[in-house]
Amino acid sequence: MNPIQVGVCGWGDHDLYPPGISSRDKLSVYASHFPVVEVDSTYHAIAPVERMEKWVQDTPEAFRFVVKAYRELTGHGRMERAPVRTWTQLVDEMKRSVRPMVEAGKLSMMLFQFPPWYDCTQKHVKIIRRLKEAFHELPMAIEFRNQSWFRPEYHDRTLKFLEQEQLIHVICDEPQAGEGSVPIVLAATHPENALIRFHGRNVQGWNNTGQPNWRDVRYAYRYTEEELDEWVKYVQQLKQQVNQLTLLFNNNSQGDAVDSAKMMIQKLNLTFKGLAPRQLEFF
Repeated sequence: MNPIQVGVCGWGDHDLYPPGISSRDKLSVYASHFPVVEVDSTYHAIAPVERMEKWVQDTPEAFRFVVKAYRELTGHGRMERAPVRTWTQLVDEMKRSVRPMVEAGKLSMMLFQFPPWYDCTQKHVKIIRRLKEAFHELPMAIEFRNQSWFRPEYHDRTLKFLEQEQLIHVICDEPQAGEGSVPIVLAATHPENALIRFHGRNVQGWNNTGQPNWRDVRYAYRYTEEELDEWVKYVQQLKQQVNQLTLLFNNNSQGDAVDSAKMMIQKLNLTFKGLAPRQLEFF
C-alpha cells in the first residue's frame, strides 16, 4: 500500500480515456493512473454485489475504494420512486454490497457524508452512534457539511467524539460559504486512516441551489499551484498522524479533478506501486 493515496471521485467522466472506450472498461484504465477512487454512485443507489465483484476484478491488488454510503443512511431523504425499506434492511443491503471489496482487502473506508442541514445536536450525534454500531466492523469516515460542528464551543468536542467512536474525520477543502460549509480542520481522529476531500473553492456556486445547473457549477473549480502548495505542507503534517492518508479530488464538473490530482501527486513527489499496466501505447 502507498502511505499517501491520491485519486478522484468517480471514474466515468474524466479526460483519461481513448475515444470509443466502453464504460465497462474505464475503471481498469483509471487504475493505471491512480491507486484509489471514490465510488459515488452508491450514494444514489446501493450497488448490486455482482457489480462490486466486477470492480474488484477490474483493479489490481493494491487498488482501494472509498465507498459513499447510500443517501437514506445519512439523512438526505428518500429518492423519488426509491423502494421503501426499513433502516435495518438498508444497513444489511449496504453491508452485503461492499462485502466483495472487504473480502478482497480493497475497501479503504465507507464515506458517510451528511447534508448541510445536519447540525451539531444530540439527535444527530445519536444517529452517528447508531450508524457506528451498525457498521462497526468497517472503517467509517464522517464528513460534516454544517459549520456548527466546528464552532469554537463544539470544535474540540466534535473531534473528541469522532476519536472516541473510532471514526475517521473527513478533512474538507471547500468554499467558505456560510452555515452549509466547514472550515479546513487539520486533525486526524483515527490512527489508521485520514481522508481529505477537495471540493474546490467556488463560493458563488456553492449555495446557489436555485439554478438548474447548480450541481455542475458547485464543483467547477481549478486549484492553483499556490493553493496546492499550501496543501503539500498540510499533507506532510497529517501524514505524521496516521498510517494511511487518502486524498480525493471532487472538483469534477469542468474536468479539473484529474489535473488537480496529478499536480498534487507531482508536488508530493509520489510514485505509486501496484498500478494497473498501461497497455495502450499513447498512455
